[in-house]
Parts: sequence; structure tokens; C-alpha cells
Amino acid sequence: MENQTLGHGTDLFKDHSAHYIEMAYRNDRRERIERPDGYGKRTGECGDTIETFIMVRDEKIRTVSFDTDGCINTNACANAVSMLAEGKTIEQAWKITTENVIDYLGSLPQEETHCAELAVGSFYLALSDFQRNGRDPWKKMYKKY
Repeated sequence: MENQTLGHGTDLFKDHSAHYIEMAYRNDRRERIERPDGYGKRTGECGDTIETFIMVRDEKIRTVSFDTDGCINTNACANAVSMLAEGKTIEQAWKITTENVIDYLGSLPQEETHCAELAVGSFYLALSDFQRNGRDPWKKMYKKY
């Protein structure tokens, strides 16, 4: 297979873990959910935006999906958050950190850690929205995403 680069002279297969590559190119979690239990949207200083959608059943996060206009690193981080969060309780999900995402990926470039911060921030906004919806469930029906 021919070497692929991510720009800045980075050799994709030489410089990144298999786990990072999988998360960077995975797109099955990239979808917009209509009427999610929780929704968060955040735009980073770099201009990338992530929208996070969560569905909760039986007190656990069952689905985390996202939409992004960001780079491959942002996609990898959003996928990592999804993988780390699914199956967790809301309380456990609040403990997911930027460092957890970086560790999960294994080879996120140091200069791209803001992508992990962006993904976790969008996820936290979705968790907050879920908790607000729990207090006022009728509001969920009137939200537009």
C-alpha cells in the first residue's frame, strides 16, 4: 500500500497507531439524530465544529453520534468520545476527559490536542442538554437541531 500523508510531512501508517487510523476514517457514527435525548454543538478556535447527539436508555448512554465539518483529527476524536461513552451511565460519562481521548487514540499529534478538547466539550454540552431535558421533558419536542 502506498504511503499516505496527513500534511506537515506526517506519514499516516508510520506515525499513527492502528487505533487512531480506525477512528480517523470511521464514519458509521457520523449521523444526525432527530430528537436526541441530548445535543451539544461546539466550534473550536481552529474553526472546526462538532455536533454531538446522545440517546439514553435504562440510565445508560446507548448511542453517541456526531456531525462535524472538521479535519481527520477532529473525526478521530469524536469517534473516540463515542466509543468511550457508549454503555456508560451519565455520571460515568462526565468523567471522560480530553486525556482519555488522547490515550484512547494513542497517536494524536500534540499540536492537535485541541481536537480532543473540542470533541469532549461538545459531548459535555450534550450531557448538560440531556440533564435539562430530564427536568423539562416537554421542551425536547420543540427543539430544532
